[in-house]
Amino acid sequence: MELFSYGYMVRALIVGVVVALIVPLMGMVVVNKNLSMVGDALSHVSLAGIILGFLLGLNMTVGALLTCVVAALFMEFVRRKFPGYGELSTAIVMSTGIGLASVLSGFVTRNVNFESLLFGSIIAIPDDEFYLILVVGVVVGALFLLFYRSLCHVAFDETSARLAGINIGFFNVLFMVLVAVTIAVSARTVGVLIISSLMVIPVACAMRFKLGYGKTVALAALFGIIFTLTGLVLSFYFSLKPGGTIVLLGVSTLVVLLFIKGK
Repeated sequence: MELFSYGYMVRALIVGVVVALIVPLMGMVVVNKNLSMVGDALSHVSLAGIILGFLLGLNMTVGALLTCVVAALFMEFVRRKFPGYGELSTAIVMSTGIGLASVLSGFVTRNVNFESLLFGSIIAIPDDEFYLILVVGVVVGALFLLFYRSLCHVAFDETSARLAGINIGFFNVLFMVLVAVTIAVSARTVGVLIISSLMVIPVACAMRFKLGYGKTVALAALFGIIFTLTGLVLSFYFSLKPGGTIVLLGVSTLVVLLFIKGK
């Protein structure tokens, strides 16, 4: 195929598969914990981190990583202070991220392509970010598989998990850090405004098949990879924006499944 003759497209396909694989894994836990807006909140914080990294002369993905991890820990702290009102911490962090990004953008004096930050630039990833995404993808995937059963138990019922001897506090913090890292490394490639969609739409599609937890996780990851690869191919041949194309493919698939699969 023609697109494989372009090095930047091969890199985009590799990064796309890595991101599409780990994001739905986190999304599965997010959806089952009724925290679907966590991705939105952290993606807005990642925008502030990207701008902060730019202002400080750091790698922008590293800036997003640091701010997202701090925000995720703060979110978990607030959630513990308001048990039963988990979405409250999400709203607070989201507002903080938007406010911080707004203030920091006022200090940017050089030309910055904000469109690429909002909608992603998966075909223009520099070498350092390319390898960083690969390393982070392997680490996040390995930790998810290592603690798969405990994360599953905590996601469905924290009380039952506590009675089973699982350290709820540790796994909640670990989960939030994994989500923060996943969002931070993915936001630059898929886009700040789009990454949360990639986190929940493949999961929603997989849930329509009413399979067990493990099979639903695998199917969500498969949907994520199919949406990403198909979106990249379509964007290459029809000159479309990759991030938006990937999300619209996912939404279209979900709508079809909602009609086909009935209740």
